[in-house]
Amino acid sequence: MESFVIFKNLALIIVAAKGFGMLARKLKAPQVVGEIIAGLILGPSVLGLVDQSDFIIQMAEIGVVLLMFLAGLETNLKELLKTGPIAFAVACAGVAVPLVGGYLLYSVFYGFAPASSDEFYRAVFTGVIMTATSVSITVQTLRELGRLKGRVGTTILSAAIIDDVIGIIVLTFVIGFKNPSVKPISVIVNTVLFFAFSIVVGIVFFYIFKYLSKKYPHTRRIPIFGLVLCFGLAYIAEKYFGIADITGAYLAGIILCSIQESDYIAEKMDISSYIIFGPIFFTSIGLKTSIQNFTPSLILFSIGFVLVALICKIIGCGIMAKLCRFNGIDSLKIGVGMMTRGEVALIVSQKGLAVGLLSGEFFTPVILLIMVSSIITPIIMKLLYRSKPEANMEGNA
Repeated sequence: MESFVIFKNLALIIVAAKGFGMLARKLKAPQVVGEIIAGLILGPSVLGLVDQSDFIIQMAEIGVVLLMFLAGLETNLKELLKTGPIAFAVACAGVAVPLVGGYLLYSVFYGFAPASSDEFYRAVFTGVIMTATSVSITVQTLRELGRLKGRVGTTILSAAIIDDVIGIIVLTFVIGFKNPSVKPISVIVNTVLFFAFSIVVGIVFFYIFKYLSKKYPHTRRIPIFGLVLCFGLAYIAEKYFGIADITGAYLAGIILCSIQESDYIAEKMDISSYIIFGPIFFTSIGLKTSIQNFTPSLILFSIGFVLVALICKIIGCGIMAKLCRFNGIDSLKIGVGMMTRGEVALIVSQKGLAVGLLSGEFFTPVILLIMVSSIITPIIMKLLYRSKPEANMEGNA
């Protein structure tokens, strides 16, 4: 592909994302819904005007990293620490219930296989895909609604981070059973080491940025250094610890969320995210979707896959939230907020393709799940908050 084609693709993505985003807001739906639909229309499913090139994929990755950095910056750290044990319980339920649900769904369609067979591992892996949570779309919706810093928003954010860590550990165990050369214990060790490393780095950089904020208030060097910390931790997480880059970016935001200039950093980061990187990320979800290879049996399985994946997250996370003394409507908000799937589900699926745990045709239901959950979650979240605002709400973010 000629290098200048990227400018045409970017122009189409940005104008379509913003156009459909404004239309979505006119229709009282969150802007991200319009941006995802824009990607669907531009992509191979409808017009085929924009290809999912490596450049677009990389730009989208920057978009989700920036979005999670912003989420960390806008996190109330005191509330995060308060909801930590609750978030862990919600995350565990959000992994366990979809894992079982995915296994049962595959087994009902293709038969219950012996525990040592390849079909058994494929059934389990179907559940592993369902465990992944992509909170980025929920984050953007909560930010638009001004609800990100509340107890519900913080619980969703914290649980999603823990959810992905647990999901990656489960994935490694499943791969380990199929491939004895992989040592599942190494993932647990790497995860613990990364969080220990982040605590040490966090304390050091917190005081460095606290000093810079006091000495050079409202200067552009502070957001620049903050972006360096974001990208640095995202890289270190993936490269040296095997942890998702979005976890590193979120922790970078957590490190800086309590300094004096955190709002100023968030304001500057939001400009880049809003203008280019955010629209590219959300549009890329639509670009990944293709409905050309559907067969009747695959359509039926895909419908079941989407329904089971969504319902299991709502049941697992919602019931656990209720047991943790959230009221009924806030428990439902947490369950719905945790049901979006995105980049982590794609990463898990690609790992499955690489080791033979997933056939190529089953990649389509994953894309459909990402598409459906990404569109309906913001709509349902907005309706839930409209029907009953969160108790003890904070002001607009």
